[in-house]
Amino acid sequence: MDAQPGLDDQYRRSSSWPLFVALGLVISELGVLFGVIPISVGGLVLFIGAIAAAVSEAGYTDRPWRLLAGLGGLLVGVGVLIAVTQASALAPAAVIGVFAKGFAQPPNGVVVRGISIIVAGIAGIVLALVGPQLATTPR
Repeated sequence: MDAQPGLDDQYRRSSSWPLFVALGLVISELGVLFGVIPISVGGLVLFIGAIAAAVSEAGYTDRPWRLLAGLGGLLVGVGVLIAVTQASALAPAAVIGVFAKGFAQPPNGVVVRGISIIVAGIAGIVLALVGPQLATTPR
C-alpha cells in the first residue's frame, strides 16, 4: 500500500503567490481607506510584485522583471489619469501642500490616491530595474 494515497510525483505543489496577490490588494485598500499612504503604496507594490512572480512561476515568462516594470508603468498611467481628472486640485500650490504637510491634510482625497498609485508604480519600476542585479539565481 502507498503511504500517501492520492499523491503522486506528477502533481505539483500549490503556489503561495495567490495569497500574496490577495494580501497586497487588501493592504492597499486598507491604506486608502484609513488614509495611510505608505501602507497603500506598499500594498500596491506587493500586489504587482506577486502578480509578476506568479506569472513567472507558472512558466509564462522566464523572469518577472519586465512584467513588474510593465505593471508599474500601468499603475503610473492609472495614477496620472486619476490625478488629471481633478485638474483644479493639481495646481502647483496644492501638490506642494500635499508633500509639505506629509499627507496630513490633503487638499483633495482623489489626488492623494492618484499620487499614491503613481508612487507605487514608480517603486515597481525601480524594483524591476534593481531586481536583476540583486537576484541570486543566474540570469
